[in-house]
Amino acid sequence: MTSPSRVRVQRRPVHGVLLLDKPLGLSSNQALQKAKWLLRAEKAGHTGTLDPLATGVLPLCFGAATKFSQLHLDADKCYETTVRLGRTTSTCDAEGEVTSEQPVHCTAEQVEAVLVRFRGPISQVPPMHSALKKDGKALYEYAREGIVLEREPRAVVIHALTLLEAQLEGPEPFLRLAVQCSKGTYIRTLGADIGAALGCGGHLTALRRTRTGPFSAPQCVSLQALEAMDDVQRLEVLLPTEALVGGHVPVTLGTEDAGRFLSGMRRRGHWPDAEAVAVFGAQPKAFLGSAHVKAGELIPGRLLSPLEIQQTLLQTHSKSLEPSQEVTTP
Repeated sequence: MTSPSRVRVQRRPVHGVLLLDKPLGLSSNQALQKAKWLLRAEKAGHTGTLDPLATGVLPLCFGAATKFSQLHLDADKCYETTVRLGRTTSTCDAEGEVTSEQPVHCTAEQVEAVLVRFRGPISQVPPMHSALKKDGKALYEYAREGIVLEREPRAVVIHALTLLEAQLEGPEPFLRLAVQCSKGTYIRTLGADIGAALGCGGHLTALRRTRTGPFSAPQCVSLQALEAMDDVQRLEVLLPTEALVGGHVPVTLGTEDAGRFLSGMRRRGHWPDAEAVAVFGAQPKAFLGSAHVKAGELIPGRLLSPLEIQQTLLQTHSKSLEPSQEVTTP
């Protein structure tokens, strides 16, 4: 039997941010690789993982934008989640094996009293089924081998925790919650801890990220929609790299200062001190990179290369880039 021919695409430099609505069942990396293939991009990365069970906002960074992805690893996140009460699992979500079942006898008043305890600064023990590493090996790899390691509690902040819906009776009792939280928060752990505090246990059966930093679900495009687009349309849905530094103080430099700044030289000016600065060139108008200002000095941070700037301008104005190499799809 002849194996089907593999589609070949030509990779090209692509720069910008795709706000993807990650579908159910794919890992963040699988979604990234699919989008990377559709855009024929040379270089790509994401801004923090979502479990296969989770859907929602997943900013994908291409080309020069990968230099600034760390900013959104650190961003606050918003989620909507469903916690199935009365049943615990090995992974704290529906993908794991059931480890215990208990009756649910709590009242709505008791639920609200427990939720109060999880608002504000809290401490979480990261789950064994997580990508955190111990001695260079992910915790989930140890978990698959049946090994349970000691994990240090981590301080996180639950900025808001709202009960959207509750079903406390019947065969499938659940809570549906909206969560706004700091970086590093495990919603699976939060759901399991709330279930434990209610005395019945619980695990996540649904999780949707509705916001990360300034980016929200209505801004996102699905993989299905991306597949239906032509090549030009796919480039048009990308946000520019500077979308990742939207909260930075903008500074624009003239041609000579812009060239020196790109070579890593500090520039002097009448700028107030600022920890986070987005630097632009005036002619042509182009994002150059990040910096900070101290005592009137603009000090370079992460910079785009002249080639990346040239390719970004070409992409912005023509939406057409020359292929740079040919590859086989995964």
